[in-house]
Amino acid sequence: MKPAIAPIWSRLGAAAETLRGRHLRDLFAADDGRFTALSTSWQGWLLDYSKQRIDADAMSLLTDLWRAADLPGWILRMRDGEAINHTERRAALHIALRHPASKGPILHAGQDVMPAVHAELEKVRRFCAEVHGRHWRGATGEPISDVVNIGIGGSDLGPRMATQALMAFRHPDLRVHYVANLDAADLATTLAALQPRTTLFIIASKTFTTQETMQNAASARAWLVQALGEAAVARHFVAVSTNLAEVARFGIDPANAFAFWDWVGGRYSLWSAIGLPLALAVGFDNFEKLLAGAHAMDEHFFTAPPHQNLPGLLALLEIWNTNFLGADTRALLPYSQSLGLLPRYLQQLEMESNGKPVDRQGQPLDHAVAPILWGEPGTNGQHAFYQLIHQGGRLIPCEFIACREPDFDLPGHHARLLANCFAQGEALMRGRTVAETTAELLAGGMAADEAARLAPFRSFPGNQPSTTLLLPRLDPHNLGALIALYEHKVFAESVIWDINPFDQWGVEYGKQLASRLLPIIEGRAAATGLDSSTTGLIAWSHAAAKRS
Repeated sequence: MKPAIAPIWSRLGAAAETLRGRHLRDLFAADDGRFTALSTSWQGWLLDYSKQRIDADAMSLLTDLWRAADLPGWILRMRDGEAINHTERRAALHIALRHPASKGPILHAGQDVMPAVHAELEKVRRFCAEVHGRHWRGATGEPISDVVNIGIGGSDLGPRMATQALMAFRHPDLRVHYVANLDAADLATTLAALQPRTTLFIIASKTFTTQETMQNAASARAWLVQALGEAAVARHFVAVSTNLAEVARFGIDPANAFAFWDWVGGRYSLWSAIGLPLALAVGFDNFEKLLAGAHAMDEHFFTAPPHQNLPGLLALLEIWNTNFLGADTRALLPYSQSLGLLPRYLQQLEMESNGKPVDRQGQPLDHAVAPILWGEPGTNGQHAFYQLIHQGGRLIPCEFIACREPDFDLPGHHARLLANCFAQGEALMRGRTVAETTAELLAGGMAADEAARLAPFRSFPGNQPSTTLLLPRLDPHNLGALIALYEHKVFAESVIWDINPFDQWGVEYGKQLASRLLPIIEGRAAATGLDSSTTGLIAWSHAAAKRS
């Protein structure tokens, strides 16, 4: 731990011990102004963290932690293009991808990256116009009706999540699909509903060697060639990659390859040409609004003081819950079906970024990082895992996200949705005592002995912390800001925890082992040097294949 942080860390520990014995309902009862003091707004957004198990003194200490960790200095290092991803000796300049050309240069290795960024965006714009205008035709001369994005990880989750989130803005003449899993069921079930002559594939892989992506790409290519012939590949495949030699070898004209840069991490790449399927799905004008929303959040994060800084507040509250109250998980609960993939997207962004064992000096951490993130849209989750949150006895901080206005306006739906969202936060905070439950049952006409018998089962401890983020509506601008909010939250946490959020060596190790095992599983190499479990699994699968 950084020496500058240690004294504040110790004081936060003492503050947590003081608050540990206080119930949230008592904190509210003692302070009529709690909501006003522990909430903030920005451009029509509201962040209410008054239901967190915290008080003004602890919040003051957390903002001291922000300054002691030198968040302002780290923000400048990121903006200046320093190699803050120090293990890979790379900058982390995803903010450049949504930086307006009118706002001046952003430098990397002394060069302004903005001309190249905007040239690539212009290329995406032109391509979208060709497809939407029905000028891009397949090999048989027919316009494109379906687009299949083949990628994985950051080349899939970001645009996939955003495409679902913006279904209310979908282009009426184009359907966009996503394939990521190496399991053939993912690709096969997608292709079963498509026609080769009207399908366009986007192969998204920076190196054009990612095993899952390239296997799916090869199978999609074979499907197309079987129907339309080898020459059709050039009209039905485009690429997002930097490896133009492999792109050309695949049969894609390098002129139809879209670039991005090594200073863009995969899980931060939605804003680049990786967002091509999203731009096709909702139109380039809406894609630009997404970029503008993200840039607006960038400016807020860079300039707002910690007690008003939305990404900073979320980061500080998570550090409080994780390191001082002992939570090892967080439930993300969007009361929006359109945001149904947001928990999965943020699992990658948060846990792949901050799930690290050592600090920036390579020393083992002496504190917890990156709680387990999970969730499901409301109200579905209420009929699944909310029971555990309410009565399961675990500390599970919850994060509710809702919109004041619906993106699909059917009468009778949205008010009920908001009522459920707000009610769950209240129930988690307040709980219900045995005495309150007994009184309620008696008031309903239940006999005293039966009320006494049932009251323990119908009571709830409450005191579960939660935050509610209320957006005006789910549109491209607000979605861009929401995604950028969590990017900056992750970065702020990493600075305080003193870890590198931009590498992912654990993921790379698994890929390395899979490459070693593949020839053994395929029967092209002997199973030597493996542990007995892995050897046994391979032997069993070989024997089972022979029996079948």
